[in-house]
Amino acid sequence: MSWWKRLKHGISTPTKEKKETPEGLWYNCPTCKNVVTAEEHTTNLWVCSSCDYHDKIGSAEYFEVLLDSGKFRELNPSLSSADPLEFEDTKKYINRLADSQEKTKLRDAIRTVSGKINEEKVMLACMDFRFIGGSMGAVVGEKISRAIDYCLRYNTPLIIISKSGGARMMEAAYSLMQMAKTSAKLTLLSKAKIPYISVLTDPTTGGVTASFAMLGDLNIAEPGALIGFAGPRVVKETIGKDLPEGFQTSEFVLEHGFLDFIVKRSELKEKITLALTMFRN
Repeated sequence: MSWWKRLKHGISTPTKEKKETPEGLWYNCPTCKNVVTAEEHTTNLWVCSSCDYHDKIGSAEYFEVLLDSGKFRELNPSLSSADPLEFEDTKKYINRLADSQEKTKLRDAIRTVSGKINEEKVMLACMDFRFIGGSMGAVVGEKISRAIDYCLRYNTPLIIISKSGGARMMEAAYSLMQMAKTSAKLTLLSKAKIPYISVLTDPTTGGVTASFAMLGDLNIAEPGALIGFAGPRVVKETIGKDLPEGFQTSEFVLEHGFLDFIVKRSELKEKITLALTMFRN
């Protein structure tokens, strides 16, 4: 026998509305899962304070990290790719370019600026992975070439920060031509005895690795960066063997003689300054 009965129907218990946390307040490290505030992560130069994982950053952030007071003058900021092949895959290339420009507020996958690093005048070129995977098309090759012309004219050291998935397939042979173009221009820089420092970051692959990224007077990299030509999956399928632990990380590449040294982001400005001083003397 029931000793109680419902007097009213549809009774609900009042609960507080769940407040959603605004996006962008926290950073969750993809490697160790450590969680810190986005502000703390930025203060630490976008490097995990727990495991030292170097998060991917763009040209604006590198200019802030390296250049004195973050000041610079950008060269050729309005150069933009054309679509001579009228390429189309899942979408038209011309539309993909427009979408990337709108999303990133960049014109293409590289920016070239003149500025100072600890009072040393430099030409700094930095790739942006957010723009179609940092792929190298005609504009990337042309902007690097014009940056080298600037260095030759004003006797200024060149620094290129690479972050790329390789040549831009939507430009086919036009993109592959940039490998020879940038390499030839760097030869002129070498003959003029003007220093070129190449900084490889995560990831640096494909035609970029096969050209200007590996042609520095000094080749340096950030910790844990993926550096290679073909990706590990492609290499494994090609050779039919398991790959060594740490294959194609900057530490592995350093061990096999393809890098001069690895530098943490917090030490990058001072190490570059030391290298430029060494070259000048």
